[in-house]
Amino acid sequence: MRTKVVIIGSGPSGLLLGQLLTNAGIDNVILERASKAHVLSRIRAGVLEEGTAALLDEAGVGKRMRHEGLPHDGFDLAFDNRRHRVDLHELTCGKRVLVYGQTEVTHDLMDGREAAGAVTVYEAGNVQPHDYDGARPYVTYEKNGNTHRIDCDFIAGCDGFHGISRKSIPQDAIESFERVYPFGWLGIVADVPPVGEELIYANHPRGFALCSMRSTTRSRYYVQVEADERVEDWSDERFWDEIRDRLPTATAEAMITGPSIEKSIAPLRSFVAEPMRFGCLFLTGDAAHIVPPTGAKGLNLAASDVRYLFDAFREFYIERSSAGMDDYSNKALSRVWKAERFSWWMTSTLHRFPDQGAFGQRIQHAELDYLFQSRAALTMLAENYVGLPY
Repeated sequence: MRTKVVIIGSGPSGLLLGQLLTNAGIDNVILERASKAHVLSRIRAGVLEEGTAALLDEAGVGKRMRHEGLPHDGFDLAFDNRRHRVDLHELTCGKRVLVYGQTEVTHDLMDGREAAGAVTVYEAGNVQPHDYDGARPYVTYEKNGNTHRIDCDFIAGCDGFHGISRKSIPQDAIESFERVYPFGWLGIVADVPPVGEELIYANHPRGFALCSMRSTTRSRYYVQVEADERVEDWSDERFWDEIRDRLPTATAEAMITGPSIEKSIAPLRSFVAEPMRFGCLFLTGDAAHIVPPTGAKGLNLAASDVRYLFDAFREFYIERSSAGMDDYSNKALSRVWKAERFSWWMTSTLHRFPDQGAFGQRIQHAELDYLFQSRAALTMLAENYVGLPY
């Protein structure tokens, strides 16, 4: 087989890139090691920046998102047994975020790809990129006992932190930066109404908590836990008791509880790999960077990578210019590091760290107190939360 772009990975970044390329008449094939059902079973991010939502509209898959997504003009920070609202809409001259689950984004993109007749190979085993540092790259994979080869012009590595794309690059050609946090997030999904109309981030002596949602009838809640905690040790009853202890009294009393339909613990880390281009191989999304989920930047940062990479491919094939590809890594990394800074700041401000002591807790309190006394500080928070411009 021959195509212009081979995309490794059918998560949101791979599917979004593929949809944009297909709409532009640029042939592409997606290779995914998991099954379609497994990809759709992943329950992850759910807060979309305006730029991400606009990109989904551009890809022609935004109709259901616009109908079912929940526009949010702000969110709450809870501390000292009170909720304090951050008015995103007012602080950013009319911008907002949209609550719409990553699973739904993936579903919409898959439907769009199938409608366009584009090729996706699921359960592709032993995917390997070859000769990406030369003029004739290709990718091999195994399916139904046979080895297949796809020749191409470019390879887009959209296969996540543990994928083969970054692992295929020689160690001396890539530099990694990482910070592993000494805690994780225990999260549950439950078919109960959210406790608030918007998200609530809580700083509490017992640890961080987050009240999020996927719809008006499905809630997503998190509490900070030790890094070595086991999900098996957390019954639903224990979880509900813990999160209510970390919320303001009035909010805790208003919370409706119910059986969880999904429960998991996610470790927190910050990670960046530089550069994001190696010859004809380009890294996007989690293949190149990870952010703590505190600032809701993971999916949105992957979308901004896709914005830059799609523009670069379009310039190459339609305008016959390689300038966008040459600038891809620098442009993407500039936005990546700003998002890393913001996610690190929110994580540091809202979580309890083992070594912070009484002094560190007072610093956190002063930081939060200052936020709501300074419009400039709140504007910084709001501008980053709704998403910096591409």
